[in-house]
Amino acid sequence: MDAELSQRLIRLLDRVEAWLPPQPPELDWTRDVAALWQRHSLGGQLLPIAPRDSVGLDDLIGIERQKGALLTNTRAFLQGLPANHALLWGARGSGKSSLVRALLNGLASEGLRLIQVDRHDLVGLPVLVQQLRDTAHHFIVYCDDLSFEGSDDGYKALKSVLDGTLTGPPKNVLLYATSNRRHLLPESMEDNAQTRLVGNELHHGDAVEERISLSDRFGLWLSFRAFDQDTYLQACRHWVAYLDQNVQWNDEARTEALRYATLRGVRSGRAAWQFACQWVGSQAGV
Repeated sequence: MDAELSQRLIRLLDRVEAWLPPQPPELDWTRDVAALWQRHSLGGQLLPIAPRDSVGLDDLIGIERQKGALLTNTRAFLQGLPANHALLWGARGSGKSSLVRALLNGLASEGLRLIQVDRHDLVGLPVLVQQLRDTAHHFIVYCDDLSFEGSDDGYKALKSVLDGTLTGPPKNVLLYATSNRRHLLPESMEDNAQTRLVGNELHHGDAVEERISLSDRFGLWLSFRAFDQDTYLQACRHWVAYLDQNVQWNDEARTEALRYATLRGVRSGRAAWQFACQWVGSQAGV
């Protein structure tokens, strides 16, 4: 009877395991250069991911100052020198996320590793940072398109890890974030109504001070603006050649690129890439 019961239990476990999701691939930082952090009830797990593309720093047009500043900061970090957490903020599609990906492509061979953390998984950020503390590699913990509401628990976790605990983040971990908002939180007229003038000094209200206190923990601020027409066209021309060397850049392509930006209502690196995809696709076989 005991043997029969054991066999039934084994068959039942086999059926249960068949419904379970497959185990994630084993992470090896000597081979993998990027991973995704996923929080769960027991803490969290790192899932290795392949780089999205092979775009390099030289492929990014119109953001030379931002490239230079972030590259210098990251290289100092890899060399064990003092470096800052970085906030890349500004216009949509202006190259913020692309710059972080290109940085990984360029510096992975020098020991850089990237871990992406989505906003809803930031609550587990202290657990992740603690796991990375004693490892031999250098990690950029990357939060893309970041913004919060004031009551968001992820906001509190990020603020604590950046500069709010006794230990702080380890020397082998930096946080890079991209956002359309300079202070990562929504701004309202009501917040500014609490600002007052005392003598010749301007004193912000508590709501404004709280909003600034998070972004202030990033030592490196890099702002991104919409492209002017010449920069946009330069980016279009570059991406057309990147996608297909046989497609010529001519007056017709330039006219269509300008029309594309006008219809979209924006001139940006993203719009330039999207135009290049459309143009190269339309010219195939012509």
